[in-house]
Order: sequence, then C-alpha cells, then structure tokens
Amino acid sequence: MSDLEAFPRPESTPEAGGEAEPRRRGPEGPYTAPPSTTSSGSPDSPAPPASGGVAGASSGADASHNNGAARAAGGGGDGADDEASGAARPARSGHRRGRRGRGGGGGAAAAPALPEGAEDGTLPPPAITPEGTGFGAVSAPAVGDGRMPELPDPPYEGKPRSVEAAAKALVPRKPKIGDSMPAPVPPQAPEPESPTADADGGGERRRRRRGSRGRSASSGSAGTAGAGRGRGGNQAKPIEQVINDDPIELDEKTLKRRRGRERKGRPVGRYLMAVHVGPKATQIAVLEGRNLVEHYVARPSDDVAQIHGNIYLGRVQNVLPGMEAAFVDIGTPKNAVLYRGDVQFDKEDVEERSQPRIEQVLRARQSIVCQVTKNPIAHKGARLTQEVSLPGRFVVLIPNSSTYGISKRLPDQERKRLRSLLDRVKPAQHGIIVRTAAEGVTEEEIERDVRRLVAQWDATDRLAKRATAPSLLYREPDLAVRVIREEFNTEYRSIVIDDVSLFEEVRDYVRSISPELADRVEYYDPSAEPLPLFERHHVHEQLVRATDRKVWLPSGGSLIIEHTEALTVIDVNTGKNVGSRSLEETVFHNNLEAAEEIARQLRLRDIGGIIVIDFVDMESKENREKTIQLFREALARDKTRTQVFDISELGLVEMTRKRIGEGLLESVSLPCEVCERRGVVLDPDLVGEHMQ
Repeated sequence: MSDLEAFPRPESTPEAGGEAEPRRRGPEGPYTAPPSTTSSGSPDSPAPPASGGVAGASSGADASHNNGAARAAGGGGDGADDEASGAARPARSGHRRGRRGRGGGGGAAAAPALPEGAEDGTLPPPAITPEGTGFGAVSAPAVGDGRMPELPDPPYEGKPRSVEAAAKALVPRKPKIGDSMPAPVPPQAPEPESPTADADGGGERRRRRRGSRGRSASSGSAGTAGAGRGRGGNQAKPIEQVINDDPIELDEKTLKRRRGRERKGRPVGRYLMAVHVGPKATQIAVLEGRNLVEHYVARPSDDVAQIHGNIYLGRVQNVLPGMEAAFVDIGTPKNAVLYRGDVQFDKEDVEERSQPRIEQVLRARQSIVCQVTKNPIAHKGARLTQEVSLPGRFVVLIPNSSTYGISKRLPDQERKRLRSLLDRVKPAQHGIIVRTAAEGVTEEEIERDVRRLVAQWDATDRLAKRATAPSLLYREPDLAVRVIREEFNTEYRSIVIDDVSLFEEVRDYVRSISPELADRVEYYDPSAEPLPLFERHHVHEQLVRATDRKVWLPSGGSLIIEHTEALTVIDVNTGKNVGSRSLEETVFHNNLEAAEEIARQLRLRDIGGIIVIDFVDMESKENREKTIQLFREALARDKTRTQVFDISELGLVEMTRKRIGEGLLESVSLPCEVCERRGVVLDPDLVGEHMQ
C-alpha cells in the first residue's frame, strides 16, 4: 500500500478553504450514507479507493506531487464525495475526477493543526476508535460507516516544534467581505512597502497583498486630504513674509524729499486709513475725505475664505479635458480649479510642438506648486495658477521666469531710471516687476527688497520638496499688513489703529520699508477717547447705507443695485431730480452724478464680475461721450483692474471688474435662515404648511 493510501481523504472545511457540504446529523444520530455505487451502478460493488481524495485535500505543501497522485488515483475523488453527501451519483471519468480532486482542498488554504503526540517530528500510526480509524475523532470512510473524517489530515510529515514556527508556516487565506483586522501601528519612520506579498508566509510582519494595493493607496490619499481639510494634519509650518526687518538708514535730505506735503507740521493727504481690532475680526476702513471708499474684514487664522496669494503644494484630483481644467486639492473644503492657461510646463517634457492639451501636462495624483489668485466664493472653489509671484514693497518676484517689467503708472523718466537699476539687481533665474511704490526709491532699497524675496522663495522651495500634498507652503501676512504694503504712500495722511500690538507691528513694518512714512502711523487709545474709532469717523453709518439696494444722488436721482448669479445690474433713475431747463440737460447732469457715485460704490461694495449699467437715455452723442469719459476717470482711482465699453444705443454700459473675494454684503452679513438670501418668504396657505 502506498503512502497516499494510508490516510483517508479529509472533509473540506471552511478553514481549509474548501466548499464541501458539512456533516449532517439526523434525529437518531449521525447521518450514514448508503453504500456507494460504482460506474456500473451496482450497490454491492466495493467503494473506490480513497487515494484520490488525499490528493485533493493537499493544501499546497507539495502541489506537483499531489496533482500527480490525483491523476494516478483514477476515480477516487468522486467516490468519497458521494459518501459524504449521502447521494448515489454515477462516477465521472477519471480525468474529470482528477480535476475535482485537485481543487477540493483549496490550494491556498490555511495549514491544519497537527495531532498531539508527534513531538519527535513523526506522525503516530492511526488509532482505532469507536468512530473509526484516524487521529482523535477522525473516522475511516469505508469500513461499514461511510462517514467522512471530522478533521483534515496533515498535508506534510512532521510537526513544528513551537507555536512561532507554526505561525511562520501559516499561509494567510484570501480576505473576504466582513473580515476585520486590527488597526496597524504607525511606524517610527515611513518606509516604502513591498508591493508583493510573501509567497510562503515567511517573516514576522504581514506584508500587503497585491490585490489590496489600489484600495490602500486611495484610502491613504483620502486620509491625507481629510487631514489637510479638517485638521491640517501634521504639516510643517508655512513660510511667512518678514515684516520686522531692520529699518534702512536714509540721509535727512532724502527723508525730507520723500515725506510728502505737510500743513502746520502735520502730513497732508487725500486718504485716511482706520483700523479697528475687534474680538471676532479686524476691520479696515479707507476714507477719502469723510466718505468711506473701501472696507475690508479680516478674521483671525482664516485659511479657508481669505487665501488669496497663498502658495500651496496641491494634489491633482482629476483632469477634465472637455473643460480644459483640473481640480486640485489644496487642503480647503472645496477643491480649487486650475485652468489650461494658468498651467506652467517645460517644453522639453512635452512631445507636442504646439500648445499641448491639459491632459498631456497634468495627471491625477500629481503634486504641483500653485498659488491662489481668487478666493473661494459661494459654491465655487478658489482659482489657481502655477505662475507663482511673491509681492514685496517695491518689486514683485516671479520665480523661475524671465519676466521683466515696470509699472505703466510711472512717468517715462522714472521708468528709464528704474530700468537701469534692474539690470544690476535682477536675479539671473527669476523675473522682476517694479511696482508703482518704487518711484523715487534708491538702488539700495530695491536690492534689499529683491534679496528678501529671493530668500523667502528659497525657503518656500525647500519646504515644497519635503512636504506632502496637500499642504500650505507660504501664507500671506495679516490683511492690515497687506493693505499697507499695497496701498500706503504719501497720499495717505495717517493710519489710525486702536490696538497696541497691531500698532507696534505696523509701525515697525513701515519703518523697515518706508521710514519716511513711519510718523504717519498713529495709535488711537479707546480708553482715553470719548468715542470709538469707527464712530468718530462715521464708518458704521456709511456701512449700513452701503448694504442698501438703493443709493440716493445729490440732485435727487437714485441708483438701484441688484445682484444676480451671472452679473450685477445698476439702474440709474432721475427720481426727484426734475431739472430746470430741458430734459436732455436734466438727464445729462443726472448721469454725471451717477457715474461718480457708481465708481465709488463699486470700490466700496467690492463688486466684481460682469456689470451692466442702465444710464438714462441721452439723445446727444457728445453727452454720452462725456459721461463715459468721466466714468473712466473715476474708475482710474480704483486699483482693481476694470474694463469699460462705450454706451450702447439703448443707453447700456457693459464693464467688467476683477473679482478677488466676496463682496461687502457677504462679509458683514449672515444668510437668512428663512429665505436664504432670496428676500421673500413663501405663503404657507398657497404652497403648504411643510414649506414653512
């Protein structure tokens, strides 16, 4: 008798990965199968040998040996199956039985436990029990009983001498739906994990199977994105602009020339900036004379709504060729959008000679360095660009670019002087744009500003190489510092601040960039003054009027300002203005007042996008040209880029104004819980009680 005939075929169990039916017990005891039939169908024929079943039960310790044994056994596999199921089925061909015998044990099944008593490395002989022949409760399948064994036989000779050796030899089964596993312990240092699983189950650490590699990668990405959105993860601290640099020393003659006009020892200027620091937000009001022309609201640690100018290491989520855009995860609640025109790429990396498509430049899960050019508004995410720029006081640094430019607002003579300075201070690998504030500054000041920006970009670039996307690389300073950096010049007579810490910070910053204007930064002591800062300058009153949809003109006319999803509509009405001479003259003067007031309201309310203005119809072409000319001159004082078209035959003016963030109304108001900014409440008697 061969070694394969010494052991009966084990019953397939769930632990072994098989699919055979479990043992069934009848009401009187264990179920006993009727005598099996042979291929001729005779019930008295002897049962086929069980050697084929042994070959089918082997679990992969010696696959080639078992497969050969199953083919040599002929029809042994099906005879054992017939006895286990209790059904008399005709035997199949030997080839078919051999295939079934090989598959019955599940080649990747877990190794069964060995019987006790084999500590010396050999198996004891089968024991005769009342249940049959075998180890423990294992019964013989063909000695008058016909039952299958309850435990599978060992697939190899010998027994491991320790539990650790048995665990090492265990081949993990394929995971199924509903299985659970303990949470992995995070390693001390991240190490690249092998993409393939251990073939023989060796090693003390379980390696990830190839089949779950895609799911693990996606879950890891989601975890990182979630950390960046909700908690910020454990990202490194972003780079911030240096605002407490040492002040530059200038001679008295240069300081006197650049201080600006004074009257009775006090600076004279057109604008006044009032900064009020509250418990929830910081408000900045810019007044032209006594009229409020600009208003900003800055909330502390706002890395979600006010992120204009921040630089991120983002991860491309998906690329949409049909929209020529890509959505990028930068760690904010909504993904930002990057359009094809804002993508930067190396021409050597693209095979196309013409302009490549966005799907040829970007791909999903790619990490890119990008900068926010527009804050998220309502349901829209932020807008990005890959052409990064770092603004300074006098120049704007464009890293890894050959851009070269000077502000067009400067006189021609000053542009020539600054062009000669740039040839000496411009970095070889970066681009430079000179700002309007550089008028009259020395070469030392420009060179110092360039060095500060280059060092700032080098630190940002180093952080981008070791950070994980999505993460914030560079954060713009507080809004008060940004407004001062962008706008503060000799046209401002003073900056009044009612907070001591912010006053000292702004004063030191102004000293470092424009020492001649440091005396214009003043501290407003709320405890010593009879009125708060904003009440003294009537800021709150003008803010309330700025949120109204109707604006009155000096002569009795009015403006109606309506916001829609696509554009903003401004209607000009004569109202109470009845004039004195003719209708054309009355309409013309009313439109001139409206043009001045509309330019101020656009700045104050920070209205952006498409704007349509309906002036009162004028018959004279000359009057239409004078009105549009005055309107353009009024908009010239606005630093936000605008584009105005001529008045049409219907008296309509179409224009655009760059939109950077939310408007004034959204920044100082909360949405209504009832109407949700619609301004109407539905009648429950007409639409039903459930609509309340």
